[in-house]
This record gives sequence, C-alpha cells and structure tokens, in this order.
Amino acid sequence: MSETDPAHPRQRVLLVTGLLGAGKTTALKVLEDLGWETIDNFPIRLLDRLIDSSDAPRNELRAPLAIGFDARTRGFDPNQVIERVKKLVERPDLELTTLFLDCSGAELERRYNETRRRHPMAQDLPATAGIAAERELLEPLRRWADMVISTTGFTSNDLQLAIRERFAETAPKSTTITVTSFGFSRGMPPIADLVFDMRFLDNPHWDPELRPLTGQDPPVGEHIARDPAWADAFSRIRDLVLTLLPRYAAQGKAYVNIAFGCTGGRHRSVYSAEQLALALSQAGFTPTVIHRNLGSRAADLVEGKH
Repeated sequence: MSETDPAHPRQRVLLVTGLLGAGKTTALKVLEDLGWETIDNFPIRLLDRLIDSSDAPRNELRAPLAIGFDARTRGFDPNQVIERVKKLVERPDLELTTLFLDCSGAELERRYNETRRRHPMAQDLPATAGIAAERELLEPLRRWADMVISTTGFTSNDLQLAIRERFAETAPKSTTITVTSFGFSRGMPPIADLVFDMRFLDNPHWDPELRPLTGQDPPVGEHIARDPAWADAFSRIRDLVLTLLPRYAAQGKAYVNIAFGCTGGRHRSVYSAEQLALALSQAGFTPTVIHRNLGSRAADLVEGKH
C-alpha cells in the first residue's frame, strides 16, 4: 500500500509529552478544539492496540489522534517509548509525530510555587530537585522528538496560538493577523513575526498629565503624532506590512503576528498598534489587537531616565 494512496488515507497520530507544568494539558485542549480526538496519560505500551481498535473502515479518513503522556504515566520509560514509536513510524498507514513541550527550570519552579502544587518526583525535596530528576529522565525523548516547543516565556494564550498555527487541520481561508503592543521592560512577546521598536518616539510617560493615560486616549495619540519622527516612520512600517502580508499568504502562512514595543507598553506601542490595525482594516484585513501590558502600572523605574 502506497503512503500517498488516496484510497487508504493515513491515520494522523500526535504524541504529546514533555516536562510537567510545561503546558501539555493546554496543548491537548486546543487540539481537541481543532477537531482532534485526544487522550491523556495513556500507557504507550497499548498504543498499537488503540490505533488498531478504530471502527472506521480503512479507506475512510479518521479524525487525527493526539495522545498525551508524561513521567507520571504508568510504565513510563523514555527509551522503551522511543523503540515502540520507531516501529510505528514504519507503518505505511500512520503519520506519526512526537511533540515535546519544554520549559526552563526557573519558570517551572515559579509555576509550581504559584499553584502551590508539589512536583510528583520531588517527594519531600524542593520542586527544583523533582524538576532536575524529571529533565534527566526525559532527555532521551526530548532529543528524539520531531518537534520541541519551549514554553518558558509563553502565556497560556501564546501556547494556544502556537499549537493552532502548527496543527490546525486546515488553514484559515485568509491569513489571521494579530497586532500586539508590549513593553520591553516586561519581556519580549514569545511569538512575533515582525517586531517594531517605538522607543525612538518622545515618551508621553514624562508628561504628568499624560502619564495615567494610555495610547488609546486621544491626548496621548496627539502627543505621539506631533513627534517629527512619527509620520514618516509609521508610513514606512504600514507600507512594509501591507507589502509583506500578501506574500506571507502566497506562501501559505496562516498566522502573522505583528508586535509594537515601547518601554512600558502603555503609550507609544499601544498607539502604534491601534494605528496599524486601523490601516489594515482600511486595506480590507480584519486584524485582532492585543495590548499585553495596557493594565500595567505606570512607573518611573520601568520607564528609565527621562
């Protein structure tokens, strides 16, 4: 049977694993929303039996299957998992991929402290000990995985977007555009195709009347628009984006993420994102706008020296 034989479509199977707390549950929920059949904490030794148990005829396309497992799964042994999956990959009726979700130890420790959960492998030791032991155990699987996503700097929304971009069965009819504002002092957005640094503009934060406002307020927008550098710089950014979007679409890119950054993420980046979203809407696009740090407190320490 040929791998490309349309009379015998291959079953799409995704194995989702990784460090505890790195986002496996979130990833599986998104896959379920995308139409995947999902199973979590499934014993890998029963994988062959699960795949062969489908009631669908072999000549019908079955729903893609996502199977989650981790160090807590009964009988878990990374080397045995790899050997078993190697055999399954050779089957012409399967399209099998392994996704490993990674995360830095410091971020995982923060997440455990935030949720007050005990790491399953730490026992009476600090979470750092459990994380280190788990990382050592999973290292062979991480090296072998087809795809690794590090969620260290991700929010839950970032991970959801990354999963949708990689595993949606069908791409949107048109490119999905997201325009984000953020503050460099609070970290770069982990998912961005185009990043524009707007810190060259005069900072409204240092005007006492504008400080409590945001880039969505007209007085702040007027202040930024009066900067001699604004009009020329923004027109160039707008023209660049409008030039690139059709080319991204022609290459089959389903999602384009555009980010504007300033120091605190409340004034210049917000106004820039709003203005680009307006320009894109006028050009016939339907962008989604996200202001990541709009609700953050205005602080001189964050903004730096005047």
